[in-house]
Amino acid sequence: MSLFSIRRRIRERPPNRRVSARVRALLGAVALTAAAIGGVGVVAAQQARADGTGSLPTCPFWTTVTPPPRSDTPWVPPSQTAQPVNFSARLAAPRGVTGTLTGGQVNITFNRVAGAQAYRVWRNGQAIAWVSDWGQTTLTAVDNAPCQNAYYSFESMSAQSGADSTLGDLSAPYQLNSAGSVVPWQVPVGSTMTMMVTSYNDGGGTASGYNAQLGVCAVDPRVIPWGTYFTVPGYGTCYAGDIGTWIQNNTVDVWLPGTQADGWGVQHRTITIIANPYEAPIPPNPPSSPSSSGGSPTSYPPSSPTTTPGGGSPTSTTGCTLPAWSSTQVYTGGNKVSYGQHNWTAKWWTQGDVPGNNSQNVWTDNGSC
Repeated sequence: MSLFSIRRRIRERPPNRRVSARVRALLGAVALTAAAIGGVGVVAAQQARADGTGSLPTCPFWTTVTPPPRSDTPWVPPSQTAQPVNFSARLAAPRGVTGTLTGGQVNITFNRVAGAQAYRVWRNGQAIAWVSDWGQTTLTAVDNAPCQNAYYSFESMSAQSGADSTLGDLSAPYQLNSAGSVVPWQVPVGSTMTMMVTSYNDGGGTASGYNAQLGVCAVDPRVIPWGTYFTVPGYGTCYAGDIGTWIQNNTVDVWLPGTQADGWGVQHRTITIIANPYEAPIPPNPPSSPSSSGGSPTSYPPSSPTTTPGGGSPTSTTGCTLPAWSSTQVYTGGNKVSYGQHNWTAKWWTQGDVPGNNSQNVWTDNGSC
């Protein structure tokens, strides 16, 4: 264990009582924080009858421990570079996620995953539900202590043990937005933050259930939601999948083996959010609506279009005066572009979503130009 970070992992276990065929075990949770990372999340269509979150508290950190002040220390470069961990070959994350704040609680539903026996749901890295799968079409979880802008994560399990070998791929984050709906959320790729970076070498399981390993790092999930990939200069690539008592606000704890953790000490580094390197790209012509087996996808590495909805050039702007849409440009709500001889206005943050030809419907068609 590194001298520069104190770890505390909370691994959710299945209920110790016998679970009947039609009982879903819901575990209580510690209320957490929800400060966003200075980027704009992907906003889906608002769900009906949702209550606004203005009356909810901001989420506190999951422990009242106050970390002591720490100064940077001499640094010994690690012996290896952390490569991006790959969980994509595991059970898929639940899809079709919807959630609505009503009467002071968030009711969440999601689709079952073939081969899964149970599912876990977290709010900001703290477990709020363990749901057994007895063949129901839709799974339900309840957050009885919601907080503003909370991030939710979902995971399938092939067995009730919760062992690393049974865990599926952790979902990309979802956020409880101000309108009271749980929607897909994406940290803008390329975002940078200066963080205090410490290191640990504990073995065993992380808070998310994955085994501690090179490339799995502890974060404050209010700042960097679980399931996010980012790079740390001098370390390599991190996957946000653990928490720690002292890992609060702008602090990251990287995993290193043995004495390498002490050699890292305490450093300040500017981290960079990157795309999920294992996320399947959106096909050039995705369906206009989500399939029955999942909800609206949150795409990290966008695919460059080869044709417009009408078959023309992606950058054709003949007769159009607005800037041509670019697959690599980041757009925010209200930005206007031309594409396929039409003018378009972005509804929210987007990158790589083809105007008129994407399942999330992020562009408003303002007519031909």
